Amino acid sequence: MQRFEGTSSYVATDDLKVAVNAAVTLRRPLLVKGEPGTGKTVLAQEIAAAVGAPLIEWGIKSTTKAQQGLYDYDAVARLRDGQLGDPRVHDIANYIRKGKLWEAFTAPTVPVLLIDEIDKADIEFPNDLLLELDRMEFHVYETGETVRATERPIVVITSNNEKELPDAFLRRCFFHYIKFPDRETMQAIIDVHFPGIQKLLVGKALDIFYDLRDVPGLKKKPSTSELLDWLKLLLHEDMPLDVLQNRDPTKAIPPLHGALLKNEADVMLFERLAFMARGQAGR
Repeated sequence: MQRFEGTSSYVATDDLKVAVNAAVTLRRPLLVKGEPGTGKTVLAQEIAAAVGAPLIEWGIKSTTKAQQGLYDYDAVARLRDGQLGDPRVHDIANYIRKGKLWEAFTAPTVPVLLIDEIDKADIEFPNDLLLELDRMEFHVYETGETVRATERPIVVITSNNEKELPDAFLRRCFFHYIKFPDRETMQAIIDVHFPGIQKLLVGKALDIFYDLRDVPGLKKKPSTSELLDWLKLLLHEDMPLDVLQNRDPTKAIPPLHGALLKNEADVMLFERLAFMARGQAGR
């Protein structure tokens, strides 16, 4: 399988490329952590595109159980069909719904399996998947069959660090933390999304963006995806460059700030900063 070198639409740093290729070589799940908005979910999509593999996505919720990744047995539907005299009832396989792991294990070509936001589930969820991810097989008790992967899929697991993951689970993964992009990397990301964008505009927008992220007490720092949304709005509104260049410090909140600040506490924090700046300016 070809090496992952990033794609035309995804800027991958050197350490991220090393991590992806190591996980693919070892066929160990790649556990990716990082701030929300740093491209963890998109990474799995880009790996699939880069190596020409189908993508199977399993989005995890707080109510998700590991068993759902294997299969579901719909006993209620079988009981109902039995009462109605439906002949399907004689074959229990008609009531087995394949989960995402089953799909990945039996895919005709090696897929990329994304287990997205694993830390949203119950703390036992990762442990409940250990054996299946280790052996790449599981037993279907209702039918007596064993589902086994002929070749190990490429598994990408994302986490926002909401919960600590069990040590036994971590030992089976290749781990990579996606650091928040530095200015140079961010410039490359912007160039991919906005080719030909005015450099002066980007430079001033990045000044404001990184200043914003450095403000102490911010509950939610703006992410890469929010910066891209903000730039898109600035371009759409045809915002004059001097609005950003000559920004009044007594008006601490940047224009179209709703793309960057996502809760009222952070907006109020900036309003207080503006009030303090006005007080100092009036002395």
